[in-house]
Amino acid sequence: MTSDTHAPCRKPGSADSPAIPAQQSHPRHAGGLAGFNAASPSEAVALLLTCCHSARWAERVAAHRPYPTVDALLAAADEAGYDLSRADLDEALAAESSALPHPDAPPAARTALRAAHAAYESSFGHAFVISLDGVRPGERLDQVLAGIRSRLGNEAEEERVVAAEELRRLARARLAFRLAEGLTPRHSEL
Repeated sequence: MTSDTHAPCRKPGSADSPAIPAQQSHPRHAGGLAGFNAASPSEAVALLLTCCHSARWAERVAAHRPYPTVDALLAAADEAGYDLSRADLDEALAAESSALPHPDAPPAARTALRAAHAAYESSFGHAFVISLDGVRPGERLDQVLAGIRSRLGNEAEEERVVAAEELRRLARARLAFRLAEGLTPRHSEL
């Protein structure tokens, strides 16, 4: 689960992580929508893969540049998210990982979260994904635990639909955040 909207699918700098284009090395990398529109196709795809690790999704969104507004880009990202095939969804979900609770979380909460993630992953074969966009930081842990417990009762196909929607929401929020923050990845905890 990468439940925080600011966390990328992969840790920057890991061997299997796409490189994020350097934002200060060239004027075209000014950040925001202008920087995204001006980036090379491979740079745009690499950035998009940190939002949703589906190559087809990233290539589709990057191919329709330039976008006139951030809203147009986010709408295109949504549309591409709705069109994920089963294989695309599997690829994207395989890249997600379980987020750890904030280090200040009580030990019992950490234990409960680990157990809930293990149960979910055992049932569905992938990390739990949930968008916490709009959820206050102090409520995130409870929201994640409640979400896992609720969704454990889903049938496999029903959960694929829910996970696809949550992944689409996560990708949209991650992309909006990257644009607002100058196209750089961020990490955060529950």
